[in-house]
Amino acid sequence: MKFYRFISYIFHPVIIPIASALLYFILVPVAVSKAFSSRVLGIVFVMTYILPIVLLYILKRVKLIEDFELKTINERKFPVLFVAIITFLLGRLLLQTGLANLLAYSFYGCALALGIIYFLFFLKIKTSLHTVGLAGLIGFLTTISISFQLNVLLILMILFVVLGLVATARLFLKAHQPKEILLGFIIGVCSQLLIFYLHR
Repeated sequence: MKFYRFISYIFHPVIIPIASALLYFILVPVAVSKAFSSRVLGIVFVMTYILPIVLLYILKRVKLIEDFELKTINERKFPVLFVAIITFLLGRLLLQTGLANLLAYSFYGCALALGIIYFLFFLKIKTSLHTVGLAGLIGFLTTISISFQLNVLLILMILFVVLGLVATARLFLKAHQPKEILLGFIIGVCSQLLIFYLHR
């Protein structure tokens, strides 16, 4: 049980945006200054990691959520909407620089995925945010591979193993049903690929 909880925490969806930005600047052969990449990484870290954690802390303090796992649909609504808006704004900000368009599209893809998840809440459908995040990262790496003809097969294989491990952990902890895991994977990958192909 402790092992599966550890896996769920270490691969929490909140780390995916900063992981995406890091991989982008490591893998993509685009000439950008270290100052620019450092600034982007700093902004992404604050907006997609620090702010959501502060938000969850506040929501817990005012008793709008029971704990940080956001087990119910009602507990998930505001945090998901909040992060969807944040990632959309990040995408716009990056697109305006003209220096990291593909990364900007990945944030649009993230916003789209979260928007779909938010809509599904009103249909009483819950989705695994863990698998959405990892699947989104897989989709983003696929777009990097297509755009720059890079071989990222090894990274993708590692991510699929991690995805399987995380999905197993979420099922073992009874946090999700198999259909919620599968739905998360489909939404995560398809959102990235759709935004990518719309902007090619």
